[in-house]
Amino acid sequence: MRWVDSAGWDYPSKMALFPPSLRQLIALLERLPGIGPRSAQRLALYLIRRPTDEVEQLASALIQARHQVRLCERCFFLSEQTLCEICQDPSRDANLLCVVADARDVVSLERLEQYRGLYHVLHGLISPAEGIQPEDLKIRALIERVRTQPPQEVILATPPTVEGDATALYIARLLKPMGVRTTRIAYGMPVGGELDYADAATLGYALSGRREI
Repeated sequence: MRWVDSAGWDYPSKMALFPPSLRQLIALLERLPGIGPRSAQRLALYLIRRPTDEVEQLASALIQARHQVRLCERCFFLSEQTLCEICQDPSRDANLLCVVADARDVVSLERLEQYRGLYHVLHGLISPAEGIQPEDLKIRALIERVRTQPPQEVILATPPTVEGDATALYIARLLKPMGVRTTRIAYGMPVGGELDYADAATLGYALSGRREI
């Protein structure tokens, strides 16, 4: 696939001007989310101009994070231990369990300093169009967790998108026979929005105004 920008640059052909090692770096950077051909080229050229020790630190930090960071065995947030810091914190309210789609959503909610319950990270949303089925997510682990350690309330904080709504409704149906109170965050969140991009005031309103589902 060829990619030509507004200035008429044909990136596949222009890439041939770079040395093979630089072309490989650009190609790998293009695989990152939100990074297009032009951004990948800019990042690659920036990196090769940095001092060697700085680039080596970056590479070392990337490798170290990849090897050491794992999923918390209880909530599936990120951790370097069996349980994450939130699950280990005795001051958290175990009667509240907030279900989110992604680890970034935990960080967004923690930024508010309003929620003191626990979390469960699904690591995605149900999306048949993308081939993501319920069994591909941490839904089964959520149901087992609620069954063995039932909270007083499960807050479904998936984003207000088609996939987010479908996932919330699917989980709510599974939880209903278990008798646990299940709520959905209020629509102070913009339709189609992601928690990671919401400002603190909007996200706080959505959390406090959650409704039964």
